[in-house]
Amino acid sequence: MSPISQVVPLDIEHMPVENDPRTWSSLRKNASLTLISAAAMIAGLAGSIQNPAVEQMEVDLPATSSQFSLSLSIFILVQGLVPLVWTAISEVKGRKLVYLVSLALFTLGSIVVAVSRSIGLVIGFRALQAAGSSAVISIGAATLADIYEPAERGTKMGIYYMAPLLGPSIGPIVGGVLTTGLHWRAIFWFLAIVSGATCLCFLVFFHDTFRQERSLTYQNVLKQRLRDAASHSTVPGVTKASHQKTPAKNTDPEKNVAPAGTEIKMTLSLVDVNPFKPLVLVLRRWNNVVILLASGLQFAFAFIIAYTSARTLSSKYHFNALTIGFVLVAYGAGSVAGSVLGGRWSDHELARLKAANGNVSYPEMRLKSAIYSILLLPPCVLAFGWICQERVHVSAICVMLFSCGFFSIWTYSSTLAYIVDANTGRSPSAVACNSAFRGVAAFVATEVAVPLQDGLGDGWTYTIWAGLMLTNGLLTLLVAWRGRAWRRNAEEREASKSARC
Repeated sequence: MSPISQVVPLDIEHMPVENDPRTWSSLRKNASLTLISAAAMIAGLAGSIQNPAVEQMEVDLPATSSQFSLSLSIFILVQGLVPLVWTAISEVKGRKLVYLVSLALFTLGSIVVAVSRSIGLVIGFRALQAAGSSAVISIGAATLADIYEPAERGTKMGIYYMAPLLGPSIGPIVGGVLTTGLHWRAIFWFLAIVSGATCLCFLVFFHDTFRQERSLTYQNVLKQRLRDAASHSTVPGVTKASHQKTPAKNTDPEKNVAPAGTEIKMTLSLVDVNPFKPLVLVLRRWNNVVILLASGLQFAFAFIIAYTSARTLSSKYHFNALTIGFVLVAYGAGSVAGSVLGGRWSDHELARLKAANGNVSYPEMRLKSAIYSILLLPPCVLAFGWICQERVHVSAICVMLFSCGFFSIWTYSSTLAYIVDANTGRSPSAVACNSAFRGVAAFVATEVAVPLQDGLGDGWTYTIWAGLMLTNGLLTLLVAWRGRAWRRNAEEREASKSARC
C-alpha cells in the first residue's frame, strides 16, 4: 500500500516501506550479505578457474589458442550484457526470483560444458554459464543498497566484492588441483555442484529485499497511472481503497492526486517496464558516462592479467597447472585485501569529508579516497610487465601480482559504491550499465590479448596497460572534481522535465 501523497517522493532513498530491510536485525542482514556474496563468488570462479587447464583443454577438445580466447571473451561479454535483462526483471518480480533462475541456468550450463566434446559446444554453453552468473553482478550491489544506508555501503560493498575476487584467488588453485588430480572436466562438475547448492540456499533462506516504493521505475509508472486515474474512474493495474467515502470526481487532475485518505495498490508486469529507458537516463549523465568508462578499463585489466599471466607462466616458466594456480593466488589475495581495506577507507574518508563539509555529504566524496591507489597502480603494472619479460624469479611476479590486485580493486571498490550512491532509485540500472561497460571492455581486451602478448611480449603489452590504467585514474579524478556539478545539472533537468509531464 502506498499513500497517494507520496507518488513523487522527495527522498526516494528513505521512502517508507513495509518490512523495511534496513530495519532488519544484524543477523538477518548478514545472512543476506553472505548469500549474495556466495553467489557472487561463482561469477569469479567461472571466469578464472579454467586458466590452469588451458593447455589440457586445447589438446583434449581440441582447440586453438584463438578459439580458447574466444570462449573467454564471449563469456565475459555475455556476463556483462545480460544483466540489462536481469535488472528489468528484478524491478518487477523482485530479487529472489532472478537469483533462483540465474543460478539454475548456470548449473545447467556447467553440466553441459563438463560433458562437451567440441570447442563449439564449450563456447555456446559457457555463454549460458555467463548469462546465469551475471545476475548477481547487476543486482548484488542493488540488494546491498536495499539493505544498508549510504554511510555504511562502502564497507559492505568491500565485503561483498571480496567474494567475486576470491574467484581469481582460489579459482586457479581449485582448477589446478582438479585438473592435475582428475581432469579439466572436473572443474565444471565442481561449478555445477557449487551453484546448485547455492541455488537451494537462496530458495530456503533468502528473503527478498526489493521494495517497489524505492524504485524510480515503479514511481514513474505509478505517476502515469495516477494521471490517468484523475480522468478515468478505473485504470488497469490500479486498485483504489478509501478510508472515507469520497467520489472519484473530486480528484484533482492538476496535482495528479486522489482525495485525502485514499490509497492505491499497483501491480507491475514486465509489460510496464521499458528496460532501456532507465539505462538511457543513466547514460544521459556525464558523471555516469565517465565513471563507467573508467570502470570498464579497470575490470578489463583485472580480467586480462590473470589470463595472460597463466600463459606466461606456462610458456616461459614451464609451470604445471597446479603451480600456476598457486602463483595466481597472489593476485586474488591482493584483490581481496584491496576490496576490504578500500571499502573501509572509502567509508572513513566519506565520514571525514562529510564532517568537514558541515555534516553534508555527496557521492563524489567517495572517489577522493582512491587517490593513492590511482597514483600507485600504473607503476606496478609497468613493473609487472617487464619482470615477466625478463623472466625474473617467480617471487617477484607474486609480489607485483599482489600489488596490482590490491591497488586495482582499492579503486574499484570506491567506484562501485559511487555508481550506486550517485543513482538513487535506479541503482540496479546503473550497476547493469556498469556490467555492460565492463563486459564490452573485457571482451575487446581478451580478443587482442593473445596477438598483443605474442607480438609485443609482456613488457610492451603491460606498458600499454600502464598507460590505460593512468587514463582510468584520470577519468576517476575528473568525476571526483566535476561529477557533482554534472550530476546536479542532470537532476535539475530531469526534475524539470518531470514537472512538465
